[in-house]
Amino acid sequence: MISKKEANYLEPFQARSIIEQLRKGSVPVEYVQLFSVGRENWMFFIKEDLDFYIGKGGSKVRFISGDYGDGKTHFMSMIRKIALENEFAVSFVVLTREVPIHKFETVYKSIVKQLQSNSKRIGIRAILEEWLCTLVEKNNNGHEEETLKNRTVLLEEFRNIAGMDINFVNALIALVNNRFVSESEDEEQEKEINHETLLHWFEGGKVTKRELKPFQIYDYLNKANSKQFMNSLILFLRYIGHKGLILLMDEMETVMAQSASIRNAAYENIRLLIDNSESSQYLHIFFSIIPDV
Repeated sequence: MISKKEANYLEPFQARSIIEQLRKGSVPVEYVQLFSVGRENWMFFIKEDLDFYIGKGGSKVRFISGDYGDGKTHFMSMIRKIALENEFAVSFVVLTREVPIHKFETVYKSIVKQLQSNSKRIGIRAILEEWLCTLVEKNNNGHEEETLKNRTVLLEEFRNIAGMDINFVNALIALVNNRFVSESEDEEQEKEINHETLLHWFEGGKVTKRELKPFQIYDYLNKANSKQFMNSLILFLRYIGHKGLILLMDEMETVMAQSASIRNAAYENIRLLIDNSESSQYLHIFFSIIPDV
């Protein structure tokens, strides 16, 4: 329900956008708070958690339980909006047959693909590109104290971040070097290929060890190193100005339609995510489920 006071602040285009989304049967994400009634206490506790626990280094997991149509997705959309407004990075992942929870690598790829910053950039690729553009801008502005750091200094800076995986560190440095090191016209194509290879690695894609060796990267995403990848991702997000990561996993009940072996694998991965949260900082994971789960 939208109050008269709130409606008076809407521009005609905004009002029309809301109408068109409602016509399609969904609430527009950017105006989700205008359609929420009676959940003020819940949202107060969520915001308090973000401000005084997660943002200070805490970590936890919550399960949002409700029957079909109870508004779980709507509630998670509200959490996303509050988190973004409070300078957290957010990833909202809908678990489907294409993104099954029992395939962790696929889920991780979806997490980084749906990663959203407070600048409204979506995807780790876009966030990394924005970070590089910021470095370019600082360099071009000629601020002596903000000029691009050389590889040795940058390496030392990242090494001082406790817990950041060395492969993640080297990938960031390689990405910066690739962007700023001058290349001849003949080498420009190779530079673009290397840039794409590094971004693909950050997205959790499979890259050969031969392709990674020049960047001193010796591992790519797998279930065994997922904890290090997740921790490093959070540390990088904090490095570029976010308070932490809020991970929203919607429609986990899709596992109920799978075979027993797949369900067991799915629950094992959920346990893995919970373990990750227990050994991480600045991380809040939400799962939406139906009571039967």
